[in-house]
Amino acid sequence: MSNESQVIKHNSNKLIIFDTTLRDGEQSPGASMTKDEKVRIAKALEKMNVDIIEAGFPIASPGDFESVQAVASVVKNSTVCGLARALEKDIVRAGDALKPAESSRIHTFIATSPIHMKMKLRMQPDDVLAQAVESVKLARQYTDDVEFSPEDAGRSETDFLCRIIEAVIDAGATTINIPDTVGYNIPHQFGNLIATLLERIPNSDKAVFSVHCHNDLGLAVGNSLAAVLNGARQVECTINGLGERAGNASLEEIVMAVRTRQDVFSCDTNLDTTQIVPCSKLVSGITGFPVQPNKAIVGANAFAHESGIHQDGILKSRETYEIMRAQDVGWSDNRMVLGKHSGRNAFKSRLAELNIDFTSEQDLNETFARFKDLADKKHEIFDEDLRALVADTNWAIENEHYKLVSLRVCSETGETPAAAMVLEIGGNEVSANGSGGGPVDASFRAIESVVNSGTQLQLYSVNNITSGTDAQGEVTVRLEKGGRIVSGQGADTDIVIASANAYINALNKLESNDDREHPQLGDV
Repeated sequence: MSNESQVIKHNSNKLIIFDTTLRDGEQSPGASMTKDEKVRIAKALEKMNVDIIEAGFPIASPGDFESVQAVASVVKNSTVCGLARALEKDIVRAGDALKPAESSRIHTFIATSPIHMKMKLRMQPDDVLAQAVESVKLARQYTDDVEFSPEDAGRSETDFLCRIIEAVIDAGATTINIPDTVGYNIPHQFGNLIATLLERIPNSDKAVFSVHCHNDLGLAVGNSLAAVLNGARQVECTINGLGERAGNASLEEIVMAVRTRQDVFSCDTNLDTTQIVPCSKLVSGITGFPVQPNKAIVGANAFAHESGIHQDGILKSRETYEIMRAQDVGWSDNRMVLGKHSGRNAFKSRLAELNIDFTSEQDLNETFARFKDLADKKHEIFDEDLRALVADTNWAIENEHYKLVSLRVCSETGETPAAAMVLEIGGNEVSANGSGGGPVDASFRAIESVVNSGTQLQLYSVNNITSGTDAQGEVTVRLEKGGRIVSGQGADTDIVIASANAYINALNKLESNDDREHPQLGDV
């Protein structure tokens, strides 16, 4: 395959979207995903027309290798990428994992900043350059599509960056990614760096220039857009801005900024933006990382208007206070007419309108049963309730070791709250009791009285799914045991029941062999 045929020149009007939710996003503590969860997210990204999906870091663990292999096997319309340090064993492992892919990319990296080369690698610059070149050459034996990243480029010396980038392009790299690994740069500074590299490197026209910005100073999106304005034609980003530390550049913000401001940007993406909100909900449900209400594009309040002046303007002309349509990113009218008398076909059709598909009839039947139960509890059901029902079905783990059978709590002024419950453990029903500072605390203590998990509670978070006193509460519980971190989720109109289910969901993940230790071998 010709190297030239794979290159989109840096002055192209196409902006390539490289999604690293499954790799860098997963490196958020507590966001580790199972193979099946990665495949589900990858399919959603493919449906959105994401150009490149970085499926994982194959050398990190056997589980990550299998996940990349599984994603490579099912994704047909997007390029599947595997990350590899500039080491032979990493590149060979990535190449093996990507063999089933119809279109594959190996993304290899090595640190280039003085502090990283001296303190982490303990290597001289010339040795770093030589290792980078050899790694790119090796990667080209597996695929014609090779990306190289000089890690911590944002703090690297420009002269050395020019040297190493020129060398790896000559060695066969078709994409050059410039990472702001620690989120240190300022937009005008980072934009100038991209422009300088494109101007000074003689063979820069032989590769696509990319950026991968972290959000430590809240500037990941700003830095990425500044780079695009200065010639970068690939952006590495994640759904909901997920990622290590403060996260990565948010895919939805990058895509909609470029799409909305075509008067400023001379490029655009090929993404189906109506898939943004469904994908955001899916990632949030799987990782247990809720989206803040005021988050741009995908937050619950992103298209809400409370101010009387704003409401008056919107009623007269939507454009007075909205620069994009809610429907264009996947939001829909929040109210639906389904109720407890609605049939299965109507229910399935409404979910299809929300871009929600089922992998099996069993999943559909389970979700429909949950819908009927909810319809008996709530007077009005909203689209967000439906999305939560689907997520609740997805949170269930096959062959659950722990299951909540019944729960009774007592909370009274002047008395210590108490909980009495029946749990199913390994197929046997067990009674449990506990008391604590509140009904949720009492419930957790009751569970632990019979489970004795030895875990530490790291996070307890509650979000209302819709408005009203009968709204469902969505609870996230994060547990840690022996360095392993898992998140559990639960949703119910009764927040105590939702909390107990979230705690049990997390315990089941610890019990499950599908989950694995959090990968932290490297980052760009």
